[in-house]
Amino acid sequence: MDFSQFQVPYVLDPAYSKKVAYFSMEFAIKQPLKIYSGGLGYLSGSHLRSAYELRQNLVGIGILWKYGYYDQSRNPDQTLQVQWNEKIYNFLEDTGIKFQIDIHGHAVWVKAMYLNPETFKSAPLFLLTTDLPENDHMSQTICHRLYDANVATKVAQFILLGVGGAKLMDLLNFNPELYHLNEAHAISSAFYLLKKFGSAEALKERLVFTTHTPEEAGNEKHDIYLCEKMGYFYGIPLAEIRELTGITDDEFNHSLAALRFAKLANGVSQLHGEVSRQMWGKYSGICDIKAITNAQNWQYWADKQLYRFADDKNEESFIDRKRYLKKRAFDLVADQTGKVFNPDVLTIVWARRFAGYKRAALLTEDMERFNALMSNKKYPVQIIWAGKPYPVDYPAISDFNDLVNLSKKYDNIAVCTGYELDLSKRLKQASDIWLNNPRVPREASGTSGMTAAMNGSVNFSTNDGWICEFINHGNNGFVVPPIDYSSVTVHEQDQYDLNKLYEILENQILPLYYDNPTVWRDIVKNGMNDVRWQFDSNRMAKEYYEILYK
Repeated sequence: MDFSQFQVPYVLDPAYSKKVAYFSMEFAIKQPLKIYSGGLGYLSGSHLRSAYELRQNLVGIGILWKYGYYDQSRNPDQTLQVQWNEKIYNFLEDTGIKFQIDIHGHAVWVKAMYLNPETFKSAPLFLLTTDLPENDHMSQTICHRLYDANVATKVAQFILLGVGGAKLMDLLNFNPELYHLNEAHAISSAFYLLKKFGSAEALKERLVFTTHTPEEAGNEKHDIYLCEKMGYFYGIPLAEIRELTGITDDEFNHSLAALRFAKLANGVSQLHGEVSRQMWGKYSGICDIKAITNAQNWQYWADKQLYRFADDKNEESFIDRKRYLKKRAFDLVADQTGKVFNPDVLTIVWARRFAGYKRAALLTEDMERFNALMSNKKYPVQIIWAGKPYPVDYPAISDFNDLVNLSKKYDNIAVCTGYELDLSKRLKQASDIWLNNPRVPREASGTSGMTAAMNGSVNFSTNDGWICEFINHGNNGFVVPPIDYSSVTVHEQDQYDLNKLYEILENQILPLYYDNPTVWRDIVKNGMNDVRWQFDSNRMAKEYYEILYK
């Protein structure tokens, strides 16, 4: 294939003819391509799948992570072990394009690999690597680990994605009309594009930005002198950078720079849009922040047979199918943990990235009630936990290991490793209740519950992120009634949420599931229907063209 005059290799829908280059640190498109860590990747993967389905003129730009995020394995005592294993991707095509970018005053060679749209049914994706014999060892390691803990390496990764990705677009002669930054990791592209287009005004016309983090502290900041030294600003003098970005202190705030360079930005749920406007509103010169609620690709995630039986009102087959999905998933759980679960027992799953604010172990904070729940003979319960902590987030790793050790005392608790696309889908099929209990309002969107509902699971959540737009308590899921969380301490918030979780579980969910299965199935089906269109990423990809790219 000739990559010198690249065009999207499928017939485009005229409604989506505008050329867009979509930059993201991670993409979760298919299990064999392990270049993602969590929600951001799941989101960008679904976006690319929907861009393909809708025939949009969009290409993805990412990094080919040699060791991925990490492989989650176990120590001899079953606790978490982080492994870095090289990944082999024979399905990627070498574009033959090699070029140099400047990192830390040093010319680094970059090669572009290509994921053909037909391989996994996604929009075209270009992946950059520095793992080349032409480079010295340090330069080769830039693309080794996603979100490397070393600050200088991380800044180098941002330069690779931003400057490298923008330069690749020129070498392909793709000439995007818009550069879309999915998070601020690639804002270094703005400095390359400033030189290309000649002015901040011309750049602003071509740059849009999606922010995913509802906390200022969660937005990446790095020493501005380190950024300058490493070539982040593409040779633009620091005095000029300060003038262009309005950043006067010694920390370069990537998200703030993106909000000042972009013509338009968006948060990833309606609530997050509001939170973002409040959070960034105190800064001058930022662009307008809209809201486009995250979504997941129905075509990839949904169990089509469950939907068919629900549509045909074939109750017996619907029950049988969900039971089969649970049983099949429990085989994986048994293989990993030695726990044989019962498909007729209410199964709660908590599975996502392990991070403090997501409160994986919240239910275990009251051991008396937890013991009562786990030993309830009338209304038996099974719980599965899974998810990857960041490899140097020691409190999150400790939470994971505590749950592993707790699970050794119970036949009806399992903790799984290797939470990636395939296991994620299976655990959603395994669950009757998809438990989601982040501290409000710290979850920008959260999308795992969408794909759980697409597989016949009922969402049970605190009132945060996308849930605020979806949940109708007792009708399509269950939600902890929100209070004014800003007026209580973190400890009081945790206590309130914990108490409400148990109240709803004990008084509503368990009696419904066991004593009124017909109503329970209505709730399941309502969730499946309500998630079907509103939270399918085709709706989201369409809104990006209508709202952000217009």
